[in-house]
Formats: sequence, C-alpha cells, structure tokens
Amino acid sequence: MANAKEAQARIKINKLLESAGWRFFDDAKGKANVALEPNVKLSQAQINDLGENFEATKNGFVDFLLLDEKSFPLVVLEAKSEDKNPLVGKEQARKYAKSLDCRFVILSNGNLHYFWDLQQGNPHIITAFPTPDSLKSYRKFEPDQRRLITEAVGRDYIVQTQLPGYEREAGWLNADERPAFIAKNKLRFLRDYQKKALNAIQDAVAEGSTRFLFEMATGTGKTLTAAAVIKLFLRTGNARRVLFLVDRLELEDQAAKAFKDYLKNDYATVIYKERRDDWRKAEIVVTTVQSLLFNNKYKRLFSPTDFDLVISDEAHRSIGGNARAVFEYFVGYKLGLTATPRDYLKSFDASKPTTRDPREQERRLLLDTYRTFGCESGQPTFRYSLLDGVKDGFLINPVVVDARTDITTKLLSEQGYAVMAPVGEDGQQEQSFVSKDFEKKFFSKATNELFCQTFIKNGLRDPVTGEFGKGLVFAVSQNHAAKLTQILNELADVLWPGKYQSDFAVQVTSSVPDAQQYTINFTNNNLLGSANFNALYKTSKARVCVTVGMMTTGYDCPDILNLALMRPVYSPSDFVQIKGRGTRKHNFLEQLFDDDLKLLIDEPEKTRFKFFDFFANCEYFEEKFDYDEVLKLPARSAEGDGQGGEPPPPPPPSGLYEHTGTDAISHVAEQQIGYEGMKIDRMFFEKFEDQVKADPMLQQQVENEQWEQAIDYVTSQLFDKPNEYFNLEKLRRAAGVDRRLSLKEILQKIFGQIPYFKSKDELLEDEFQEFLLANQSKLTEDQGASVLAMKYFFKAYATDAALRAIIDDKRFGELNVNPAFGVGDLRAVPPEWREGIPEYVKDYVPLNQFM
Repeated sequence: MANAKEAQARIKINKLLESAGWRFFDDAKGKANVALEPNVKLSQAQINDLGENFEATKNGFVDFLLLDEKSFPLVVLEAKSEDKNPLVGKEQARKYAKSLDCRFVILSNGNLHYFWDLQQGNPHIITAFPTPDSLKSYRKFEPDQRRLITEAVGRDYIVQTQLPGYEREAGWLNADERPAFIAKNKLRFLRDYQKKALNAIQDAVAEGSTRFLFEMATGTGKTLTAAAVIKLFLRTGNARRVLFLVDRLELEDQAAKAFKDYLKNDYATVIYKERRDDWRKAEIVVTTVQSLLFNNKYKRLFSPTDFDLVISDEAHRSIGGNARAVFEYFVGYKLGLTATPRDYLKSFDASKPTTRDPREQERRLLLDTYRTFGCESGQPTFRYSLLDGVKDGFLINPVVVDARTDITTKLLSEQGYAVMAPVGEDGQQEQSFVSKDFEKKFFSKATNELFCQTFIKNGLRDPVTGEFGKGLVFAVSQNHAAKLTQILNELADVLWPGKYQSDFAVQVTSSVPDAQQYTINFTNNNLLGSANFNALYKTSKARVCVTVGMMTTGYDCPDILNLALMRPVYSPSDFVQIKGRGTRKHNFLEQLFDDDLKLLIDEPEKTRFKFFDFFANCEYFEEKFDYDEVLKLPARSAEGDGQGGEPPPPPPPSGLYEHTGTDAISHVAEQQIGYEGMKIDRMFFEKFEDQVKADPMLQQQVENEQWEQAIDYVTSQLFDKPNEYFNLEKLRRAAGVDRRLSLKEILQKIFGQIPYFKSKDELLEDEFQEFLLANQSKLTEDQGASVLAMKYFFKAYATDAALRAIIDDKRFGELNVNPAFGVGDLRAVPPEWREGIPEYVKDYVPLNQFM
C-alpha cells in the first residue's frame, strides 16, 4: 500500500513538473528523475560527465532534481507518499540540497507542496510548481532583512522619489514660497502615523513576521502608506516585484495612478490587463483579484515566485472566498490594508453553523482576515482609527441628519407596516412589511419623493458657488437608483430652472454604460461638465451620484459634502465604509482659478459633511446593534396602517405591495458627532492590557496566583465602566480565537504566563494527548492504527453538541445523513472506545471552552 501511494504521488509530481514547463531528461540510463529547462540541450559529453548516478549524493538518492540552463543543480524535489506530510522530508531534502549546492527545495506528496528558499527561512505552501523562467529570475533575488529593518524612513521618504534634491530648490528654501512649491510639484510628505506604520513593519520583520495588517480609517492615506511600504521593500532589495490586489476596477485605476505619482522616478507601475505581455518589466503590478481568478489565470500565467510582496487592498474583501487562493498562491511577504476595524465583528451561533444571520459571513471574513495576516490576537500590525484622525485634525465627523417619514417610522417599528391581504374567497390575512422590504417588496413613490426633497432642502451648499454640494446617494437596488435619479433631476429642474438638463443627478451602477468612468470623472470634477455656476471654478456639473455599492469601498472624492442612506444597512463594515466617503478634509479654493474671488470665500475649508439617514441606521449601530449576542428578529403583531382607519389596497398575489397614497416627514433631527465619535468608531479593547498591567493590586494577585480574587477584582473594578465598557465577551472577540477564553487565560497572557492563546484545535490536540496518556494501558497493540479515527471521533464529540446528542441517545441511524461525522467514521473507532471516549470527554474535558 505504501509503495502504491508513493508511486501515485510520483505520477502527480511528474505531471505538475511538466505543466510548469520542465522537461524530463531521459537521454541516459538512470536519469528519468532529472528535469531541465525546456530549451536546454545536453551534449553527449555533458551526459557522460553527469555519470550514471548523478542524482545520488553522499546523503542518499535525490527523488527529483531540476537543473538550470547551465545544467547545474537548481532545485531538489523531495517526494513523499500521499499519506505523509511532505514536511517530514524537510531535513532529508536540506542535506541533499547542501550536498549539491542547491538553494531551492520543493517538498511534495503529490497533493500538498512546499517551496523552500534555504536563504530565506521557512517552507511556504504552493499550489503549483514554479516555472524555469521564474526561478531563473528568483535566483538573482538575495534579500537582506537587516537593510529593511534599519532603513531610515523620514517624513520625505516618498518626496525623495518624487523630486530628488527638492530641499535644494529655491521654491523650498523660500519659506513663503514653500506651500505653492509643494502644491505645484504634488509632493506627498508622510504624516507621523504613516511613518509609525512603516516602523511597525520593520519591527514585525525583526521579530520574524512575514505578514502584516494595517487597519487605517478611510481618508488616512492607506495608498500613500502602501507606496512607502513598496519603496521600503524595493529599495532595500527585499522585493524584486510587488503585486497590489484590489477588488474593483475603479480602485485598480486609482491605485495605479497614485503609485505612478509617488514612485515613477524610481519604479515602474503597470496595470496587468494593459501590459499582459511585458508586466515583468515593471516593479509594481496592479490588478483586480477577479481578473486573476478568471479561468485560473493566476495559475496559468504566473509562478508562485513571481512576486516577493503581495498587498491586498481592502483586505477583508479582496481575500474573501476564492480570492484567497490568488493571495496565497504567491510566496513572500503579505500586507493587508483595511478600513474596517476588527472590533466590529458580530457574534453568531456557533452551534448553528448554517444560521442565516446576515452578519455571520462578514464576521468570518474579518476574523479570517486577521488570522491570514498573522494577527490572531485581534491587534493589527498598525492601527489608526477614525477617532485618531479626527482628534489629530486629519478627518472630520459627520453631522447626522436623522429623517423619518410616517411610513418609514412604521417600517422601522417592531410591528412593521401591516396590511390585510385577501385569502381565499372571504378571508383575510395580515401581511407586515419591515425596513428591509423597502423597494424589494414594499414600494412607495411618495416616500422616495420625500427622501429626495429632504436631501436637497437640507444639504450643505458649495462654499464657492452656493450650489448644492456634491453628494452620494445609496439606494437599495439598481431599479431604486433609477427612480431616485429621476426624482432628483425633476426637483432640480424646479429649483434651478435652466441650470440642469437632467444632469443634476446621475445613476452610477453596474448596469449603466461607462459607470466606472463616471466615478473617476466625479472625483476629477468633470462628470457631465466641469463648471455650471462659475466658469472659473472647476466642480462637477453633476452634483449627485446615485449608486448601490460601486462607490463605497476605497472611493476617494474629498469634496463630497452630502451623503444619504436611502436604504437600511445591516452590515457594520458597509456602514463604516459609506460614512467614510465624507470624512476627508478638503480646501475648495484648490478648484478656484480666480484669486480675487478666493479672498471673498468665508469658509473655504471643508469642516463638516452631512450624513442623511432615512432608515435610522445611525441609531441602529449606536444603540440597537448588539455587538455581543446573536441577532434575534422580533415577532410582529397585527396593527393598523396609520392611514386614518382606511385599510390600504391589498397586495398583489406576488406578495409585493405598492403604497399609492401620500407620506409625510414625521421627524428630522441633526446631530454633530463630536470627538468621541459614534459607538461603532470606538476601539473597545486597546487600553485594557495597559490598564491591567498598571494596576498594582491586580499585579500582586496574579503573581500570587490568587485567581478568584483577581477575576472578582477585574469584574468589579474594570468591567462595564463608562470610559471603555470592557467586558469578557468583547475581550474574547478581540483575542481572535475560535473558542471561549476564560478571564484567567486573558490575565495569564497579559502578564506573560502563557505565550499565546491556543486555538480550539490546539486545545483539542492537548486534550486528546492527555486522553492517550491516561488510557495508554488500555490501548491494545492492534489499536495503534486506529488512533487517527479515535482522534477524529474525540474532536467531533467534544465540539459538536448535536453529535453528542446522537451518540448519547444511540440514534446512530441519523449518522447516515450527518455531514460532519458519519456511520463509517464511527465504525472505524474500536468498539470499546465508542463508549469510552464519550465517557472520558464528559468527565474530564471542559466543553464550554470550545463553544
């Protein structure tokens, strides 16, 4: 059996090598396991020089040997049978490689493969073998981490590339001319927190990390910071080529333009789809994840060693689902960028993994993001929050306009908007609609008109021309966006006769041709024209873009003054991203080309923006969104529709309902968000460790192992206080561990008594090893081969409450349809342990830690 599995592995490895472009050298006896570059030809003399046992070393016989263009050993490939982990051959392969003076090793069992550069530390999992060309290039790459760690990163790190020697220019030396000099040359100096971000990477590399995560609020310059990171790696020789991954086309163009502005004097930037044939000539390659995923292009056209630094923009989106395969395909350093704080993660019912809680998928995405980038503790490599940006004067908080109509008030209520629908010939049945049904099952033209009227009437005006300030409206669907766009243009016609020709508002959704370009034009202030009220002031003629999701993540348009949520939002990260479109500061005089008029503008700086909320989203995330418990939808009872006692027309058979009556504004309130920010902006956990360590009483209790007193002290003195609202559940989420932590464990970690929090599987492994030790005398010799099956049963029983009930109640027939643990799995367990393992788990394993 072992020989058969080994032979099967070798067959798979042969095919993988051939698909990567390697040609097997079988011109002489005994050389079938030697592979060459496809264009290399060996002379008979070279063949003779190789000898009969070229693959043999003093340490043994090499399974596969890959030769370079000069027929020198390049890669040792150690093959293991399919039932073995390839890493078991690591040290054996190292000896072979050193004997043959090879730098590279591949470890494979035909299904799982590792690539190992002996000069750079640890093996990395790969899903395809590197091509001869990629290894030829990679061999020239000799990184020096010391240079990266010690590189000085000053405020002018990017400027030194944009304009070398800028400090000697007359415009810089003259203090009065300096602002104009900076603006003319578009120089981008790093802020203190951006320098700290680069220093954090240097510290992480010094500690052996190869993965990093930057959590930076929208508007704090993630792209500029990423450019500085790219320069850091390229300049110090720790990367030859960088891949920058985005999840939307508009972000692809935006990033490429930024990198060219910042780094073009030293490094070339290309968008992959525009330079498919010669992308290797550039140091920075920008592309969408979707482009590489299409037809597995990333596997077919790229080698795992083609990029030494991979950066994922909006990381929790661009590495989600299948996109992660692209990200993980390449070896080397990995950096994730996100504006969505880890603290927004929503709990879900772990005992019901198929729950349809709308936030479960988002929680998993964010949690996986932190783990992917080596931040299992929940703390990113570097964090700069919205509140930090506001306090430091780089960002602004919104003025929230909470506006509700009679209808939306009912849609938002627990009872919902109730109507009586006919059933059969004489009967009626109540049907209730709630906010999430708006523009999906429940339609009201009057309500949409009120939304648009309120938006235009209360929106901020442009400080230069007094026209309606640029705005974004977020609709439920593309059909809803079309309706809102039409209503806004009709209103603009009435309010500003002759100023607009149905171009006040523009629908920007995926179904609209050139929508991608519209987003760029809106940022550049030339959407459907670039001046309407003043020819010397460049601002988009189109004042409002109506979208669904195109202009949320990463969209940069700093002169936006008005945002409107004309839809309910249930995702914390979506809410943060949408709100973030307005938080950037802006000087409107940058768009004005009349020096005399500039002197007349009273408030040229953007100091606020309005955030119109028609579905109480802000209230929901501030007061009602439960960050700690599983969401339970409230039951709804019958109630009148609030239309004067007259029942509304019954909904059509399809279950859709169109309100044909009127609607009225029932509530409009404005609130300026202060420095404390919204609840969703607060970082609950950053100061907990510092507070704990600074408390002498607690420190003494922990040192004396007075755990009951320490736990009582934390609970009474530190938990649920107004400043931070620390509590155990929030700390558990912050830790990023897939199980329930005890407060004792948290304190042990803070005070250095344990190095890290073990994962669920690590704890299960520990528990199983203890089980084996406790029962070693009971294990018979022939049960040794069943240990793997016993472990699987042990773990499944300890973590799955439903399976425990089936086993305990002996409802074994249900295992036939159990997807996680079937009848075959139970039969593989020796009979005496089918009861022995459950008894042991009940008696000795604390199950609550796995919940």
